[in-house]
Amino acid sequence: MSAQGQGNGTFTLRSNDLGGQFTMIHVANVFGCSGSNQSPHLMWENAPDGTKSFAITMYDSDAPTGSGWWHWVAVDIPATITELVAGAGVTGAEGMLQIKNDYGFAGYGGPCPPEGHGFHTYMITVHALDVESLGIDDSVMAPVAGFNIGAHTIAKASIVAYYKR
Repeated sequence: MSAQGQGNGTFTLRSNDLGGQFTMIHVANVFGCSGSNQSPHLMWENAPDGTKSFAITMYDSDAPTGSGWWHWVAVDIPATITELVAGAGVTGAEGMLQIKNDYGFAGYGGPCPPEGHGFHTYMITVHALDVESLGIDDSVMAPVAGFNIGAHTIAKASIVAYYKR
């Protein structure tokens, strides 16, 4: 299915406060990190026809776990929402369900790679979904939510940012 929406261009994700590297505003405040743990502002446009909801994921494939690290999984975002304000990963947004991240709490958990491990790659993705709700609740683990997101994704757009300590 095409990632084109309403003839206006490609499905695109942007942020007003996140560049190529995370700042201390976005960094976690656990595991020895002392950031503000604020999720970045996100906005997207040109969702494809047939989009009924959105999901947001933030994943670190460089985490030394053997399976990466889920920093943020938010699902059931209504199709009428095309922007999340900075901090929405803590406060939420209307209709949005936040799943437990790999830190063990629901919502956004910022970057906090091991010291001296070099730059980690963080992929933030908005998924356009073909269902209004994934039919899951906040008791599911992030990989299960990710599986369900993948089964219903009709398009996705991503931003990559890096962080090391």
